[in-house]
Amino acid sequence: CINKVPDTKRITGEAMQEDGTVNRAALPAVFNPEDLNALEQALAIRDEHGGTVTVVAMGLPAACEVLREALCCGADRGILITDRRAAASDTLATSYILSCAIKKLDADIVLCGRQAIDGDTAQVGPQLAEKLGIPIITYLEKLDALDGDTITVERNVGNGFEIVKAKLPVLVTVMD
Repeated sequence: CINKVPDTKRITGEAMQEDGTVNRAALPAVFNPEDLNALEQALAIRDEHGGTVTVVAMGLPAACEVLREALCCGADRGILITDRRAAASDTLATSYILSCAIKKLDADIVLCGRQAIDGDTAQVGPQLAEKLGIPIITYLEKLDALDGDTITVERNVGNGFEIVKAKLPVLVTVMD
């Protein structure tokens, strides 16, 4: 899953609205850096174990830019889910909409960035796993093994690492 987000490194007074929210039109949009980590991991898995990397984005037609960028990086397919009725969706609505699309893909591993830099909630990945009815591993730092229908990863737990195994299908949120 990938996302086009406002470049939060460029927030100035002009980019803020009176209610304290970000005026997205005042900022350039970029590929969510956390999602680039997920794409990089997906490509590494495909290169070592085979399969297909399908990137899924939800947003306005301009989100095609991040899909094109992902395809240029090596993704095999890109899917844009766009509908004006989904504008300003919260994490619950976003995860529901994404789950409807991902269910049709029959994915073994769903990868998401840890969080989007514009909302910083880190909720879409866990909510998406719940809606897909699959296990989740958060904060992947290193993929240790992918053997048959089992994945083993090192996940960051703040002051150390934890080794986690899960049966596929699984959703994994990825860190740097």
